[in-house]
Amino acid sequence: MPRYKMLVLSRPVEGREAEFNDWYQHTHLKQVVAIPGFVSAQRFKMASNMRGSDAWPYAAIYDIETDDIEAARREMESRAVDERIARCAAFDYDTVYASIYEAVGETVTAE
Repeated sequence: MPRYKMLVLSRPVEGREAEFNDWYQHTHLKQVVAIPGFVSAQRFKMASNMRGSDAWPYAAIYDIETDDIEAARREMESRAVDERIARCAAFDYDTVYASIYEAVGETVTAE
């Protein structure tokens, strides 16, 4: 079955970081991985800024396994529209970046 990674780069609304982190970790990730094809998710906080002042402070990487990535994406969007995926006022929706990627080569590891 084909495997994909969805990358989401985000930031909280200023002054609401604790609420953002609680919602993302304890609500949002669970709601997304409940979608058929979404098998796991993990969040990350920036450790070193290599981009400049406009860098996103948080990233989430979702593992997806499906024969129909567009159907999985549409289901995620449908759940967001009808609020089966809850919105959070502490999430800055105006600056979020999200894309789904398909592997183009094998994983390379250190020898």
